[in-house]
Amino acid sequence: MSADAPGGPASGDVPGGPGRADAPGGPATEEAAPPGRQVDRQLLRVAFILVLGTFMATLDATIVSVGIDALTEEFGATVAEIQWVTTAYLLAVVAAVPASGWLAGRFGGKRTWLAAVGVFLLGSVLCALAWSATSLIVFRVIQGLGGGLLPATGQALLARVAGPNRTGRVISVVAVVPLLSPVFGPLVGGSILGVAPWPWLFLVNLPIGAVAAVLARRHVPAVPPATRRTAFDLRGAVLLSPGLAVLVYGLTEVAHGRTLPAAVGVTAGLAMLAGFTVHGLRTRAVPLVDPRLFARPPFGAAALALLVLGASVFGTMFLLPLYFQTGRGLTAWQAGLLLAPQGLGAAAGSVLVNRTIDKVAPRTLVVTGIVLVLVGTVPFTQLGHGIPDAVIAVSLAVRGLGMAMVGAPVMNIVYSRIEPEQLPRAAGALNLLNTVGGSVGTAALAVVLQGRLTARAPEISSAFADTFWWVLGFCLLAAAGATRLPETQARKPG
Repeated sequence: MSADAPGGPASGDVPGGPGRADAPGGPATEEAAPPGRQVDRQLLRVAFILVLGTFMATLDATIVSVGIDALTEEFGATVAEIQWVTTAYLLAVVAAVPASGWLAGRFGGKRTWLAAVGVFLLGSVLCALAWSATSLIVFRVIQGLGGGLLPATGQALLARVAGPNRTGRVISVVAVVPLLSPVFGPLVGGSILGVAPWPWLFLVNLPIGAVAAVLARRHVPAVPPATRRTAFDLRGAVLLSPGLAVLVYGLTEVAHGRTLPAAVGVTAGLAMLAGFTVHGLRTRAVPLVDPRLFARPPFGAAALALLVLGASVFGTMFLLPLYFQTGRGLTAWQAGLLLAPQGLGAAAGSVLVNRTIDKVAPRTLVVTGIVLVLVGTVPFTQLGHGIPDAVIAVSLAVRGLGMAMVGAPVMNIVYSRIEPEQLPRAAGALNLLNTVGGSVGTAALAVVLQGRLTARAPEISSAFADTFWWVLGFCLLAAAGATRLPETQARKPG
């Protein structure tokens, strides 16, 4: 049975296994003949299907953000209460990502991915049926658990199907999705609320998820579970996922100026993460996320680059829409239009990376990308002096181009150098760092912004300009990590 048949290969073998000369990324393909068009189409089809899941999960987070006012009015809730609709989803994502590697290793990547789609769609339906702010928050947790599993599981599955020789090119396409979602989310959300009631903010996921699930069952090959079964790291799960969630909660409370819960959350979260690190280093079993991975080059440098850049990228996507709407009085739709050049730059960067990722040293691509992000950020430090919309648009396009040149090469470096059996855990760790970097960076920048708004009142634009200097600092830290990435491509068999 071919990989195109329902359910994938009859034996459950990974495409590219022994005896499969037509499989994408397989040894026979690499040694016998260059890949043909049919193989390329198969691999791109798999990438497209898996990216639908990531697109659905990442787009949903930003679509809902523009509906906060409508939800506040619908449920008669305060802003402090309704913000948990966003925060609860984020915390659930942070809690789910670390378990993605174990789940994929235990049940197989395809099964785990399909289950994640199902959980996400169930949560979406429940959110649309919510009758109160409390019920909506609970259902957002369910949705976030599914959404947290989709990017990491999809990336690991795609890297396993593609093989090391093709990982860079397909990841360059997949990695652009999280960069586009925050840009187009406000546009989609604003459009939905313009013609339909608030439940459609969640129901819009159903056709996307249904199409992705049907196509995946037919066309995505089944990657078998790991041959060596490992017990679930319960102690690590109790320390890591809740520790991250509590830390993010504490930082969120700092941003809202609530001192006691902020202090308790940050202290408890850091203590739990320290406990997890000690546990991960001492345990003889396989930990949920192995701290030793970060000591293995180039994983450590790649992790630092993604962590800090995540703080810069997602922190900026928090600051700019807020500035456009509070500092300039734009609507969510207008703010989304002004942010669109960043998405166009990211798309152009994805095409550029796809054509050069196998020819240019990974470090060169990543450092160049971070420099472009730096250059595109500098004008925002001058918001207090008033800068034209044209300058903002060009700066965002440059930032988008740079961001696309960072994520895919970093992931390619790691995925092409790590054993296939470790791909799910490595993908989970990288996505965890990106998520944590984004959430922690956003919370940290919110704290800085609140302080500058108080100090600069009523000069709102100057307060935002001051905060963007911190974004530049994040970029410099990311550049420091990127300089430790390898100069050359990994040697590939064949």
